Parts: sequence; C-alpha cells; structure tokens
Amino acid sequence: MLKPLRLCRGLLQPHLSQVVGVRIKYLISTQATILTRSFCDKMDNKILLDSAKRLAARTAVDQWVTEDTKVLGIGSGSTVVFVVERVAERVWKDGALSELICVPSSFQSRQLILDHNLPLGDLDRNYKVDLYIDGADEVDSSMVLIKGGGGCLMQEKIVASCAKTVIIVADYTKQSLRLGEQWCKGIPIEVSSMAYVPVKHKIEELYGGEAQLRTALNKAGPIVTDNGNFLMDWRFVAQREYDWDEVNRTISMIPGVLETGLFVNMAAKCYFGMANGTVKVQNK
Repeated sequence: MLKPLRLCRGLLQPHLSQVVGVRIKYLISTQATILTRSFCDKMDNKILLDSAKRLAARTAVDQWVTEDTKVLGIGSGSTVVFVVERVAERVWKDGALSELICVPSSFQSRQLILDHNLPLGDLDRNYKVDLYIDGADEVDSSMVLIKGGGGCLMQEKIVASCAKTVIIVADYTKQSLRLGEQWCKGIPIEVSSMAYVPVKHKIEELYGGEAQLRTALNKAGPIVTDNGNFLMDWRFVAQREYDWDEVNRTISMIPGVLETGLFVNMAAKCYFGMANGTVKVQNK
C-alpha cells in the first residue's frame, strides 16, 4: 500500500518547487482579482453617485437660478461642488447672471466661490438671500433633513434661515421614508467644548439612543467646526417615532447646544439624481 505513495512522492519531488510556485501564483492572482474587483466596484459606485449628484445640481440651478436671483446662498458638501460648477458656467460661459452675489455657508463653499471666480458676498451686506442651494445627508418623506455630516450645520442653517427659498440637491441614496433608513451616523449637534458631557447625558435621558463626541481621523482629539466648537452625533433609537420639530426645539434649548443638524420646515423642494439618469423632485 505504501509503494504507490512512494512512487507518487518520487515522481513529484523533482517538480515540487514548480507545483508550489504555480499554487502561490494562483493564490496571488486570485487575491489580486478580488482586490481589483472590489476597487473597481467602489470606483464605479462613486462615478454613478457623482453623476447623480451632478444631474440633480445642474437641474436645480437651471430651474431656480435666474436673472432675478441677486443673492445666492451656497451650501457645503460634495453635491454643492456641482452647483457652483454649473453657476460658474452660467456666469462665464453663457454670460448670464451678471448681478449675482454668492454667500458661502462654510470655508469650503467660500473656496469654491473664489476658485470659480464668482462674486463673493457675506451676510453683513447681503442678509436677505433670494435662494439657498445645499445638499443633505438624508431627507425623509416629510422633507425633514439631516445635515452636518461635514460639520458645517450651524453656518448652513444660518444662511438657509435668511433665504426666501431653500432647495436641496442630492443623489438617490439620500431619500428615505423616515430618518435613519439611509443615514446611520446620527444627527450632528454643534456644542460648546465645555458642555458636551452634560449635553450628551441630557439628550440620552430625553430621547434615548447614544450621543458621541465626533473625533478626528488624522489627529488626536475631537473634530472642531469652522466656529471653533465641538460636534456630537446623536444616534437616535431606530424605528422609534419622533416629532422632529419638537426634538429640534428641545435639544436647541439645552444650554451649550449651539445648533442641531435637524432642518425642519426649511426646504421647499428636493432634487434627487437617480441611478437611471433621471431627476426625482420631492415637494414640501
């Protein structure tokens, strides 16, 4: 019974290194294929989402930014890049919107305005904003928004509150029947640095869930907003019914809370770029 085994071993011994080499090459090739496929899937998904964002942004700008728009509030985030891009095309390529002034809601949007050579304004001189266009982290069926994933919620809400009309642009992944279906990182809350511990416990006592201080990825310590404050993310209880207007008002009244990422009764329309190349419009 052992002779066949010895025979096989004898036959394989001279070629063992080649067999092992082939096996290693196969494993490396298989792993590389898996990694490549994963990378390509992520890239394809990003390209698809960027196309949806661009479509929503351009549609909203073309429908809402007119010659009557004298002061335009510019939001923050990845979708707003395409908003400013289209506004700049209208100004410099089409020769339109000659009297337009752009008011930023963050350092990012200020830089976008300057990079595209658009007229830069501020709320000191332009406190009446005709139109404000911004993105959102999530939009529910009642047009309640979660904003502030990028940390600019306070300035965004200030500029939005000065606008006659607020328009939201986003890709299809931001639309939900109820908050928390798509956006799982919680509701951002901007707080004074000395107050985040009592604010955390107060929110959890009132509404459950968990409020956590947002920490930085590439530095030790917390995220600091454009206003020099801390950010908390409140992960509310999933599937629980909340009166978001009441929640927003109550949390806003807690000493140390400067602003919440709940935007209630502010947006007039939401434009969602869809995966099939269409735009879905949600009305208030």
